[in-house]
Amino acid sequence: MKVLNLYYSLSGNTKKVAERISSTVEELGHEVNTVKITVNTDASDVDLLDYDFVFNGSGVYQWLPGEPMMDLFDELRERYNEIGDIKPGSPKRKGKMAVVYCTYGGVHTGKHEATPAVKYMEQMYDHLGFYILDEWYIIGEYPNSYETASTEGRLGDIRGKPGEKDLKEIEEKTKGLFSQFKN
Repeated sequence: MKVLNLYYSLSGNTKKVAERISSTVEELGHEVNTVKITVNTDASDVDLLDYDFVFNGSGVYQWLPGEPMMDLFDELRERYNEIGDIKPGSPKRKGKMAVVYCTYGGVHTGKHEATPAVKYMEQMYDHLGFYILDEWYIIGEYPNSYETASTEGRLGDIRGKPGEKDLKEIEEKTKGLFSQFKN
């Protein structure tokens, strides 16, 4: 199975999750192409349809994925529209699956702040006909300059998150997904 792990991380929280996903997929015997999106990422280097399974993650910034991820998706959407890969009704493509995830701090309204970011990213895959297998919402601490957001927000004290326990949960979820594809 050809696997892509596409992510954007500003503070490092999403990077931790992406690295755990990649190491788990490799441990399960699959090749994974892990791509960190930056402001310099060229959309012509990314073709989601080249992969059977895509993990897509980002931190949450003002209720949305990071700007470099949104810019990439704008360019990909334009390209897929132009070449006819986005079709009316978004018919499902056999063998194309995705999991969309985010890391978030939720200082004001908790998980509700993260939901729009995941739904935004999910739309790319839904429009391309991927089967969306799951959405993962992973709590992540704020950078040191926002420490009060990590200690006084809606989710309580989230310092140190995602920690090893959180990453182990991601590992188990990844294994659970791939257990469906054993012969």
